[in-house]
Amino acid sequence: MLVNLWEWLGATFGDFPGDNLLDFLSVRAGVAIIISLVISMIFGGNIIRMLRRKQMGEEIRDLGLKGQKQKVGTPTMGGIIILLAILVPCLLMGDLTNIYMVTMLVSTVWLGAIGFLDDYLKQKKKNKDGLAGKFKILGQVGLGVFIATVMLFNDQIVVRMAVEAASEIGLSEADRVGEVTTLQLPSGEFTNRANYRTTMTNVPFLRDGAFAYSDVMSWVNIGTELVWIVFIPFIIFVVTAVSNAANLTDGLDGLATGVSAIIAGTLLIFAYVSSNAIATNYLGILLLPGTEELVIYAGCLFGACLGFLWYNSFPATVFMGDTGSLALGGVIAALAILLRKELLLPLLCGVFVAENVSVILQVAYFKYTRRKYGEGRRIFKMSPLHHHYQKIGMPETKIVIRFWVVGLMLAVATILTLKLW
Repeated sequence: MLVNLWEWLGATFGDFPGDNLLDFLSVRAGVAIIISLVISMIFGGNIIRMLRRKQMGEEIRDLGLKGQKQKVGTPTMGGIIILLAILVPCLLMGDLTNIYMVTMLVSTVWLGAIGFLDDYLKQKKKNKDGLAGKFKILGQVGLGVFIATVMLFNDQIVVRMAVEAASEIGLSEADRVGEVTTLQLPSGEFTNRANYRTTMTNVPFLRDGAFAYSDVMSWVNIGTELVWIVFIPFIIFVVTAVSNAANLTDGLDGLATGVSAIIAGTLLIFAYVSSNAIATNYLGILLLPGTEELVIYAGCLFGACLGFLWYNSFPATVFMGDTGSLALGGVIAALAILLRKELLLPLLCGVFVAENVSVILQVAYFKYTRRKYGEGRRIFKMSPLHHHYQKIGMPETKIVIRFWVVGLMLAVATILTLKLW
């Protein structure tokens, strides 16, 4: 929106100092991050006061954890701050005709609305269970279907590559979108390049650095045109798993917010290199035209998380609730999928994975031992994992900071995979 206004000013009044400033991706991303921080840090206080007036206080279940009672009544539904800090700067600085940006905005509103409804039912309607689990899952599945469908059938979602390379991996003219262009390489040689609609995704350690979901269909002797049979369920699984894992992680002040900020910063780097022809050629990763708008979105997500930490860090004056946690996990998954880095999520989101796995193991082991020994036994003192450390007496701030450190280490390891394609 601001970009269009800037262009109109230039066309109307002619050249003026800085008239081409918003043509630079780095400037747009930087401005978007600043706007995101301003919204979350400055307007966030007004939203918190409004939540207090509406008596949207958290009702804490007594789990016997230290400091738990002090959190009773803390305003929840603070995820509204995160959503506004993402959406407003994206609308101002993003290209709203770009399918990548549109998909991310839809994903944000989609899961944000589901989380908001869940929080609203808990707080205003005094329904302690909130939105029924089946409806949450249905919403996540619907978003997964939407993202997968866009990836499979939209002509703006393409990979740019050499025609010869595309032919070697089985792509044909039917997969091509647009015209073939001829480029001269720095070596002086010429190469033909084109955009292809494909399910390829980057995978470290593979010889070509990429894997196509259509290959799975070839392995079982089924036509590659039925790739949606594999692709759609997998995307649904990724969206649902990451969204629920982020929701489980949101149990300590600043934990989910800080980890999400680290993940967002990493995805910002991936978005930048994936949209840059020179960087992709050097790193040997897929060139994804149009993903420069995901740099703007990732910057807004990063700024929103950092700004929300202003209020959500210990001792928290607001909780994000499901409004924030479901949306954060969902948009992280969507962003990685659109950047074709979804297979890196177990590493990048390692903290989320550990929290999720701890719950699965705890429940499974409890049920197993109850059947075998007549009484349920536990692996952890309490799950998710962060509560286990609380139970053994570790201060909340130390747990959160250590989880941030682990998240940062995993983010660096994920970035290093750029040299492993």
